[in-house]
Amino acid sequence: MCGIVGVASNAPVNQLIYDALLLLQHRGQDAAGIVTQMNRKFHMHKAKGMVRDVFRTRNMRSLPGNCGLGQVRYPTAGNAFSEEEAQPFYVNAPFGLVLVHNGNLTNAKALKAELFSTDHRHINTESDSEVLLNVLAHELEKTTRGLPLTPADVFKAVEGVHKRIKGSYAVIALIAGHGLLAFRDPFGIRPLCIGKGKDGTYMLASESVALEGTLHQFERNLAPGEAVFIDMETQLHTQQCAAKPDLNPCIFEYVYLARPDSTLDGISVYQARLNLGETLAKRVISTVPPSDIDVVIPIPESSRPSAAQLAQLLGLPYREGFVKNRYVGRTFIMPGQAVRKKSVRQKLNVIASEFKGRNVLLVDDSIVRGTTSREIVQMAREAGARKVYMASAAPPVRYPNVYGIDMPTKDELVAHNRTVDEIRQIIDCDALIYQDVDAMKQAVASAVLPGYPKVSGFDASCFDGVYVTGDVSEEDIERLNENRPSQQDESEMESDRSRLALPNAS
Repeated sequence: MCGIVGVASNAPVNQLIYDALLLLQHRGQDAAGIVTQMNRKFHMHKAKGMVRDVFRTRNMRSLPGNCGLGQVRYPTAGNAFSEEEAQPFYVNAPFGLVLVHNGNLTNAKALKAELFSTDHRHINTESDSEVLLNVLAHELEKTTRGLPLTPADVFKAVEGVHKRIKGSYAVIALIAGHGLLAFRDPFGIRPLCIGKGKDGTYMLASESVALEGTLHQFERNLAPGEAVFIDMETQLHTQQCAAKPDLNPCIFEYVYLARPDSTLDGISVYQARLNLGETLAKRVISTVPPSDIDVVIPIPESSRPSAAQLAQLLGLPYREGFVKNRYVGRTFIMPGQAVRKKSVRQKLNVIASEFKGRNVLLVDDSIVRGTTSREIVQMAREAGARKVYMASAAPPVRYPNVYGIDMPTKDELVAHNRTVDEIRQIIDCDALIYQDVDAMKQAVASAVLPGYPKVSGFDASCFDGVYVTGDVSEEDIERLNENRPSQQDESEMESDRSRLALPNAS
C-alpha cells in the first residue's frame, strides 16, 4: 500500500503534486518522492520521511516542469530503510522513464531472473517496482524499435506488461518527451482514479480525496486492465489492455487503508464503514447482551464510523475514550513487533473517566497481529474498566496478504490456526466479536453510490484465503516472505548506499 499521483498540465506542477501527496500521506509514511519533467529532462527529489520533512523550499525550486509524478512509500518488499528504494524509479532507455507503483508483484523474483538472462537489463535494488519499470521499458522498446512513439505503441507495451507480470499494481509513469502513462492490473486490486481541473490539468491518484482536495473534478476510476496516456499536448488517450479484466478491489482498502472521505470504484469508504458497524451490531447481540455494555468506544481512527453506527443501533452511549497523538506514525506500518508494541502508548492515551467502573465495548477496524489490541485492552483495564469487550469490524485475518499489505507471514497473524476463544485469551478481553466474511463483503458492496455498477467481487484473501489472481501457492508465499522489508539497522544502511539511482537535484 502506497500513495501515487501523476499530473499533466500547462503550468508548473511541483506544488500541486506536493499538495496531493499530503492528502495521500496516510497511505505511506516511510519515504516520499517527486519527479518532474522540463525539456525532456527529469528532476527528482526523494528521501525517507514524511512529505513535510522530505520537501523544503530549496527542494521544491529544483523541481521545474509541467508534468510529474509523486509517491508516498509504505514498504512491503525490499529494504525498509534504503533511501534508494524510495520512489520514483528511473531508467534511461528507451526514451527515459520514471515510474511510481502501488501494489506488489507476486512473480518479481522470476521476472528479475528473466530480465537479466533474456532482456539483458540490470536490477539494482530489491524493489519489485524497479522490476516492473524494467519490464515496461523492455516492452516499450519492443513496440517502437526506433520509430516515433504513438499512443498505440504505448498501449501495446502495456498489453505486454499485463502478460508478463502478476500480482497487484496501479502504475503511473512519465515517458520523457512523450507524455504520462497510467494503468491498473487486470483485477483492479489497487485503486487508481482520474480527474481534471478547470485549466485542463489532468491528475491521476490512488484516491479521489487527492483530486477533490486539489480542486480537480473527479471523472472516473480506471477500469481493471485499462491504460491512460496523456500526450505532451495534454490530449487524453485510453484503451483496455488486458485480455480478461475482472474488477476485484482490495476489501482492506474499505476496512482500513483508505481515507473515509474517498470513493473507490464507486463505493463510498465512509458508507462502507457505517454498513460494517451495522452488521457488526448483529454479531455483538448474539455474543454479549447490550444490557451488559455501558459504553461503546472506538479505537481511533478508522473504526469511528463503524463504532458510531453500532452504538446507535444498540441504543448505547458512544464515547471517545482514547486520544490519538497525531504526530506519531501509524503503528500498523512500523517495521518490527518490538517497535510496534513500544509505540502504542506513545500513540494513544486513555480518558480514564470513560472507563472507570464501566463495562466497555472497544471497536476496532481489524485485528491483525494482536499485540496492539492486547496493549489497548490492558490500558482500558488500568483505567478502571470492569469488563472489556472487543469487537472487530473485519473478520479474523487468518491468511497472508501478497498484494501490498504488510501482513505476509502466518506467524504474525494472531488468528491463524486459532479459534476465536484462543484469540480472546491472547488479547485478554472478556469477549471477542468478529465480523462475518460474507457480511463484510455484502456491507461494502452495498455502499455503492448511485450511478455506479455494483462490484461483484473483492480481493479478501487475508480473510478468506482466496487469491483472486489465481496464481498464489504456499511456495509463492514463502518466497515472497524472503523479500519482506529488511529490518537491518538504519545506522548500518548509512554506510551502504547505492548511487546508481537518479540523484536528487542539488
